Amino acid sequence: MRYLVALLFTVFFAGNAFAYKCPTLVNQVDEQLQSAQLDSETEARIKELRDRGESLHNQGKHTESVNVLKEAINELEAAS
Repeated sequence: MRYLVALLFTVFFAGNAFAYKCPTLVNQVDEQLQSAQLDSETEARIKELRDRGESLHNQGKHTESVNVLKEAINELEAAS
């Protein structure tokens, strides 16, 4: 029973930790977009990922949001 309670607390607090990370990642994408030299197709793709990540965050899907925003950051870094 203790293990179940510990697992539930871990899952609950891990989800909350991701909730605070999303806005930081959105800001990071925005900052990198301002200084990046990208073709219009790549820029559109990254903005789409950024907007999707922000939308997922607003829906409370923080783990998915973090994954999408990290994908945007990875694409930005690869393109720069």
